[in-house]
Amino acid sequence: MLVVAVIGLGVNLVSAWLLHRAQSTSLNLRGAYLEVMGDLAGSLAVLVAAVVIALTGFTAADTIASLAIAAVILPRTWFLLRDAVEVLLQAAPRDVDLGEVRRHIVDTPGVADAHDLHAWVLTSGMNVVSAHVVVENGADPSRVLDDLCRCLSTDFDFDHSTFQLETADRRRHEGVRHP
Repeated sequence: MLVVAVIGLGVNLVSAWLLHRAQSTSLNLRGAYLEVMGDLAGSLAVLVAAVVIALTGFTAADTIASLAIAAVILPRTWFLLRDAVEVLLQAAPRDVDLGEVRRHIVDTPGVADAHDLHAWVLTSGMNVVSAHVVVENGADPSRVLDDLCRCLSTDFDFDHSTFQLETADRRRHEGVRHP
């Protein structure tokens, strides 16, 4: 039991070190990192239990170690599951205030109004946004798009933006479908 725990501890330390930096870039890598960290804690618990059993003969240390491992696994599973459900449901990013996003869009030079604003998490670490943007008469659409994309990428960390540019007279057609 002690030998296997020491080998497991070594393997999990190396794995944790390799995954540590990459875990913030992907839900899959974060899941792998958390799994390795759970295994690392499990290896430590088994190592302690093996030493306690060897020195004292207290075999219940194995059961206590198993319960400790379960206590470590449950919280990380909950947080990983929450993040996965947000991606699957295309939930709005937790740290993004859509009112503030709309304000930034409307404050962009050449923009008269914005509506049908939607933001969601496409995959872990990748937020996307779409909106209908009413441009002012005489505004340069290319410049408006560049300014919008730069603003949302810089100020709100949106990796991908889709804007439908409209003229002011287009809004009356939208009202028929979207009161």
